[in-house]
Amino acid sequence: MITMYGIPNCDTIKKARKWLEANQIEYRFHDYRKDGLDETQLKNWVSELGWETLLNKRGTTWRQQPEEIKKAIDETSAISLMLEYPAMIKRPLIDTGSVRLVGFKDTEYSALFDI
Repeated sequence: MITMYGIPNCDTIKKARKWLEANQIEYRFHDYRKDGLDETQLKNWVSELGWETLLNKRGTTWRQQPEEIKKAIDETSAISLMLEYPAMIKRPLIDTGSVRLVGFKDTEYSALFDI
């Protein structure tokens, strides 16, 4: 089963959900805020994708962080921040079981799902 991770009010999540539904791809939605975030799973994603790929530095939550945190960011502190503030994780994160994809581009989704 495909799982989409994110927060429901995100515009990019809405676009990705609309694309999946339009292409009749079944998925389960995992809301970080409501359903939580597993530290082991996040660490596995970081190992596979890199913390730089997962950390959303464009969002409000990142911009609200003190400068000393932003300047000293590394893998360990990024993981801690993403666990504390799941909205800092780029979205959506699609997990097919064998492939993880971060963000939404219809061309990448088309390639991933052979459409």
